[in-house]
Parts: sequence; C-alpha cells; structure tokens
Amino acid sequence: MNRAFPQSAPISTGLSLMPKGDQSALHIKVGQRLLGKGLLTPDTLAAAMEEQDRWGSHLGHVLLGKGIVRPIDYFRTLADVLRVPFVNLQVHPADPSLCFYGDRNDYASVGLIPWQRESGRVILATTAVTPRQHEWARSRFGRNGYAFVITSPYDIFWQTQRLFREEDSAQALDALYSRMPEHSAKITMTVPQRNGLIALGILYLALCVVRPGDVFVGTMAVLTVFYLVTFLFKFLLTWVGANRNVDVQISDGDVAAIRDQDLPVYTVLVPMYREASVLPLLVNSLKGLDYPASKLDVKFILEEDDEETIAAAKELGMPASFEIVRVPHSEPKTKPKACNYALTFARGEFATIYDAEDMPEPDQLKKAVIAFRRSESSVACLQARLNYFNRQDNWLTRMFTLEYSQWFDFLLPGLDWLKVPIPLGGTSNHFRVSVLRQVGAWDPYNVTEDADLGVRFAQEGYTVGVINSTTYEEANGVLPSWIKQRSRWVKGYMQTWLVHMRHPYHLWQSIGPKGFLSFQLFVGGPPLVMLINPFFWLVTIVSLTTNWIQLGDLLPEPVAFIAAFNLIVGNLFLVYFGIIAALKRRYYDLVLQGILQPFYWVLHSVAAYKALWQLITMPHYWEKTEHGTSLQTKHALAQLGGAANGK
Repeated sequence: MNRAFPQSAPISTGLSLMPKGDQSALHIKVGQRLLGKGLLTPDTLAAAMEEQDRWGSHLGHVLLGKGIVRPIDYFRTLADVLRVPFVNLQVHPADPSLCFYGDRNDYASVGLIPWQRESGRVILATTAVTPRQHEWARSRFGRNGYAFVITSPYDIFWQTQRLFREEDSAQALDALYSRMPEHSAKITMTVPQRNGLIALGILYLALCVVRPGDVFVGTMAVLTVFYLVTFLFKFLLTWVGANRNVDVQISDGDVAAIRDQDLPVYTVLVPMYREASVLPLLVNSLKGLDYPASKLDVKFILEEDDEETIAAAKELGMPASFEIVRVPHSEPKTKPKACNYALTFARGEFATIYDAEDMPEPDQLKKAVIAFRRSESSVACLQARLNYFNRQDNWLTRMFTLEYSQWFDFLLPGLDWLKVPIPLGGTSNHFRVSVLRQVGAWDPYNVTEDADLGVRFAQEGYTVGVINSTTYEEANGVLPSWIKQRSRWVKGYMQTWLVHMRHPYHLWQSIGPKGFLSFQLFVGGPPLVMLINPFFWLVTIVSLTTNWIQLGDLLPEPVAFIAAFNLIVGNLFLVYFGIIAALKRRYYDLVLQGILQPFYWVLHSVAAYKALWQLITMPHYWEKTEHGTSLQTKHALAQLGGAANGK
C-alpha cells in the first residue's frame, strides 16, 4: 500500500538537529502536551522528570519504561510536537522493496525503517529525529533523498520481525553451523566417529566370543581404573574448592556508589514455552530488579504457536521495555534456538537469561555491570549462583539442592583453580553481547547449550567468572519431570563430548592438557559413570550373594584392591561430599539427606539410559521441564492474584 507523504509537514532541519540539551527540552515539551491531554498527572510528570536526571535517560524512556504512558500515545504526541506525521506500521506497513536484510540490525539500533517512497524521496519511519538518524539516512539516500515520519519502537520491532522472519529464523538455526560446522551438534556423530565406534564394537564382541574370561577381567580393570580417576578428580576439585571463593565480590557499597546514569542498556532474555501460569510471578520478579526501567530491554521469547502464553503476556499490560518475541516455527524447537532468534533484537551491551520460575536478587544486574567493568575483556560470561526456594518440598528437591550446593561451593571453585573450561549453568548467565555474537551464540542443536557454550568460550580464549549474587529458582520435585530434565542434561553432555572430540588434537591445543583431561572427566565422564553404574551394582550384588562370581579370584590383585577401594572409600566419600555441601550452606536439615545419595544415583542411571536412547533416536528433541509445581510458587501466584483483585 502506497500512502502519500504529506508535503505540507516536512521535517524542519533546525528542529531535527537539536543538541542534546534541546532534545531533552523536546521530550519535556511532549510530557507537557501529554499532561494537557489528561494522559499524565502533574505529580507523575514531576516524578518522571526527577528520574530522567537520575537515570540519564530522556523523559520518554522513563515514561515508557515504567509503563506510565502507552507507546502509541507518547509517539503520537511526539509527532504532534515535531509537526511530523505519525504512522502505525501495523496498519500501514513498510514497502518490503525498500528494506534490506543487511541493514536490519541498524533498523533496531538506530530506531528507524524505510517506509515508503514518495516524490523521489524515501520516507523513513523513525522513533526520533536526531543527528544520528540524519547521518544514517544521508549515508544511504543523500542529503535531500529522504524525509521522516514518526512511529513507535514496537512498530519497528514488529515490522522487522515480519519482514525478515525467514532470514532471522534461518540465522537462529544455522548461524553456528555455517560459521563453524565442527562445533555444531547438527550432525550428532560424524562418519569417522560412527565408523570408529562400530569397529570397536565389532572387535569387542569378537573378543567376547573368543576370550570371554579375559574380556571380562579386562573390562572390569579398565572401568575400575576409570572410576578411580573420576573419583580422585572430583575429590581434588572438592578439596581445593572447599577453601576457595571464586566470586567477584561486589559489595553493597559498590552497588550504592554506581550512578544510574552510567549504567548501560541491559537485555534480559526469558525463553518460555507454555508457561502462562507462572508468567505473573516472573513479571513481578523482573519489575523488582534494581535497574533503571528506561534501560531494561526485556524479551519474552515465546513460540508463535504458544497462543496461551502470548495472550497471558498481553493481558498483563507490561511496560514498553517488556517485549514479546514470537519465534517462528522450525525444527528443532529448542531453548537455544529461541534465544538465538531473540538475540537478533537485543539492544543491550550485556545480556542475561532467566528461566520462567527464576527470582534473581534485585541488584544482580548492577553487580554484573560492575564486575564486567572490573574484569579483563577476556571475561565473556559471569555466572550468578543458583539456589532453590523450595528445597523442603520433598526428597527430590532436597537432593537437587545438595547437588547444586556442591557444584557452586566446591566443584566450580575447583575448576576455576585449575583454569579449565567451566560448563555454564542454564540460567542467570550474564554475557558481553558482542562476544556472545562473535562466538556464534548458542548451538540450537545441543540440548545443554550452556555447557557447550562454556567449552567454546574456552576454545576461543575467553573465561567465565562468578558474581556474588543468587538467583532463586524452583527445584524439580516431580519425578517424571525430573527424569525428563536430567535425561536432557545427560544427552546434552553426550552431544558436547562428541562434538568437541571430533578433533581431539585441536581440542588439546586450544584448551591445554589440563583442560583436555578435565573435559574428559567432567563432560564425558559423568554420562559414562551413570551408564556403567548398574553394571557394577549388578556384579557386586551377585558376587556378595552367590558363588557364581568371586571378584577377588577373577581380578588381578591391584585391580581387586582398587575395586574394593572404590566400593567402600569412594562411595563413602561421595556421600560425605553431599553432607559437607549441606554443612557449608548451613542447611543442617539436609545433612542426613546426604546419606541417601546412592538412591539418587539410581535415578541418574535411569535418566542416562533414556538419554542414550534419545541420542540415537532423536538427538535434538528438547524435553520441556514443568514449572510452577511447588507449593511456594502456587502460594505466591495466589497472593499476586489476590493483590490484583484487591486493586
């Protein structure tokens, strides 16, 4: 549709090239006009004007970021003040022939998009008329080859999603594979890997037929030694990590000292699928962040077929800084693919990911900014600590809590001491957006994209840090859902090991001998241990209860000694690790739970065999974790609902 541009309302060059101070005056004039229209109260306008000075944002960003004024009302009024036409791009969309994919990042960052061509000029729909917009337009259309109309940021956001839907979707899916196919799990197992495993399998079976006794003893010897090495490695990490604090310490005074006007725009990515029930709780948590609302760029990343969650998000009446990104349908339907798609629209210098049930501490974003500014440029990511608000729900949630406590208090500090790759957690990771884009972001084909990204960061020369801030989330206390979640994690570790072991020598060179050994024991080792555990348990039970197998007679003395050591000392120490994890966190109510860890390991093995089956049959399938099942979440949602009804 070609809509004529009103020649009677051209942009005034003097007005459009206002200096920064006059730009502020312009938005104050818009605020006064909104006041005259009855869309603002005097008190609200006065408070917003105070915050614009404190935040270092113009009045419009404050009003929109806090949800005081609707974007369409604000930008219509801005157009009136500028004496420029306002265009609703959803009613009168842009001419696709004027828009180019090569410029799509500029459309978001500069805040404009080519709209129509009229009388030899390109009419640009923009959210502001400043020297920045003029400079961009002149570089493409010449000094007199363009003019402006005003639209809202959401309209430009919506329009770019519509125009470049297929290109953005393809990029989200295959950017990493196109850039570095050897680092993508799109092909789960390469031909050489598959042929090598088949050859080893055939050789092993042939030896079982020819020399079954020797094969049994040899297998037991190899697995027993492997068990010992993995135990000693975990013991080393725990022993070293017990006396280390890897957190980048940001004090309350540091947070209080940073000026809001010095803070950058921060993108918050929130991938969700069928999470309508917990959405109000999440929005409430994000609104509670101690960060200028005008500098928040929150992206709710929703699959376009998730109509229930999209409708629920719209009904919440969120401020303009909260945007809904609809992810086009494509396979595989995974969290990393959705995050890749949304990253295209990210405006922040830094970005973080929160899951649907997360409750970050309010000052976490400020701490991350301070930590990044104090860190070397090689620090690509900062992890916040994770903890659970529902650890007392049942036995599963207690074991989940012990597991994460051991990870953050012992294993992660140990990995940091060794200076080896650290697999990231799935939430509350804070990134330098420029570095994240540089390394190809997340692998949409890997179902533990966080662990994979940590390894790729290390290979590219980047490091990971930890900040002294905690995000509280919901421990999975529903057994079927726990099995789904854990099997996905195990499958992802298998994928990550297969991907980065395609070229073992290159991996050795890029992360060093310590990193290579750590990768084998920390990424490749756990799935293997989970898979062989049932075999060891069966052999041990048969040996102790029958005369059919006597391990002491079959195994060479050194191997028998190591097997006995693993069985008695190793397992006792693994139980002990769980107990000291509870003691360090002062979770005294969970101390006795550490004794029950062997039963938790049985569940891990169940999940591991499911993961192996899925790795063979559907490697990229993402099994969704069910959220909102805890009593605390249900109670909090009921309270929010009651407060809303009270209003």
